[in-house]
Amino acid sequence: MIINLALILTVLTVFSGVIVAIDKMVWKTAEDDSRDAQPSALRTLVEYSRSFFPVLLFVLVIRSFIFEPFRIPSGSMMPTLLKGDFIFVKKFSYGLRLPVTESKVIETGEPERGDVIVFRLPSDPSVNYIKRVIGLPGDEIVYKRQRLTINGETVDLKQVDNASYSVPVFVEDLDGRLHNILVTNPQFSTRDGTYRVPKGHYFVMGDNRDRSRDSRFIGAIDEKFLVGEASRIWMHFVPWNMPQWGRIGRKIQ
Repeated sequence: MIINLALILTVLTVFSGVIVAIDKMVWKTAEDDSRDAQPSALRTLVEYSRSFFPVLLFVLVIRSFIFEPFRIPSGSMMPTLLKGDFIFVKKFSYGLRLPVTESKVIETGEPERGDVIVFRLPSDPSVNYIKRVIGLPGDEIVYKRQRLTINGETVDLKQVDNASYSVPVFVEDLDGRLHNILVTNPQFSTRDGTYRVPKGHYFVMGDNRDRSRDSRFIGAIDEKFLVGEASRIWMHFVPWNMPQWGRIGRKIQ
């Protein structure tokens, strides 16, 4: 079962805020706040609400509109992101959205080619995915033998030496933005074909090209499902393994 933290946080914030407001206007327990006053369930509820409401409101605002932490659950974005990376996602990169409903209230920007984004899976919005933006609205994407062609221009791809991986590592150049990708077999790739990106949608792929369930499988991502832009790694932890301290603070390219 997936816990909806945004819903829980919103409900707790609203509930505690309503209790504080009613107390201030109706109950006015603060006016009878003496040492001799007998504790009661109402007084306890009000005191807890006063204490927690500012904290809950602060966390809700930060998490909903500024930054939200995420954990990388798989290796689909290797070598850029590893399983066990904990990252910050900028929630304000592609518009400010209300918590729970995810309705956009303020336009702040749009994804650019090469951005690493978090989005809600269209078939199950309770699940978050992280991938790289390859195609923008209106683009034609051709994927064949690990090579991308975008609007008739072949994306530059160069193999590099990297002893950390047992499969070939390549540097890919998306409009001047360089990043590494993994491929299992340079002569064979998954779901080769031509993809056209509809208006208001984005074509995304994982950097671990043969180990990623992305737009080749789930289709282009509607703008309404965007969560934000992956910003930095703030921790790396896998149970029973030593933390990789060198990854902490690394900017996500």
